[in-house]
Amino acid sequence: MRAKWPKVFPPLSPEQETIRNDFMRLWHQELPKTYHFVDRWNHRFVAATAPQTFLRTLDIGAGLGEHLHYEHLSPEQEANYHALDLRPNMIAELARRFPQVSGVVGDCQERLDFADGTFDRIIAIHVLEHLPNLPVALAEMHRLLSSNGRLSVVIPCEGGLAYSLARRISAQRLFEARYKQSYSWFIEREHVNRPDEIFEELARYFRVEGRRYFPIPVPVQFLNLCIGLTLCPR
Repeated sequence: MRAKWPKVFPPLSPEQETIRNDFMRLWHQELPKTYHFVDRWNHRFVAATAPQTFLRTLDIGAGLGEHLHYEHLSPEQEANYHALDLRPNMIAELARRFPQVSGVVGDCQERLDFADGTFDRIIAIHVLEHLPNLPVALAEMHRLLSSNGRLSVVIPCEGGLAYSLARRISAQRLFEARYKQSYSWFIEREHVNRPDEIFEELARYFRVEGRRYFPIPVPVQFLNLCIGLTLCPR
């Protein structure tokens, strides 16, 4: 029986890879403009649950740096803010928009070029659902986080009724109108992990300190769109 991790998928065609990269860029631009009520909650949750004192931040999957609009950082905190993304074009645009922070191209599912315990704050906003080798990524986050640091996570209620309906009238509609093809191959390669899988793997390395659901503040996944978690290392 094949091990569950890492999850393995058939390779994409060159056309699909081009579409995938193009849509990720487009969606990072579209979400804060058109679906700002969800995007705003994601970022405000993370900003509001930051440790009372922190210096060094690692923002994993930082995209175009949208989260930085919600932070109130001192010059010293800005200088110690590292924004990580897999896509060089994303980091190039982030560096243009936010030259005061450090943009880093890298894969959080591999060992990053930072010493153990470098960061006292790690952010992962809509990242963990995308990672086919989630256990390795979480082990790396645990290595990089200081013993009294905090991990702030937001994930979608993937598979839930409310989330599925919301996606149908947002990302799916935009994708299919732009590329004239099914959205299914794209999302099956992007949202590879469900909430319960993520919770199980997080529990190996972290302890949950706080949990919030959006938009209905009750712990029922099928009624909600997003879950925010604040965690400390075990």
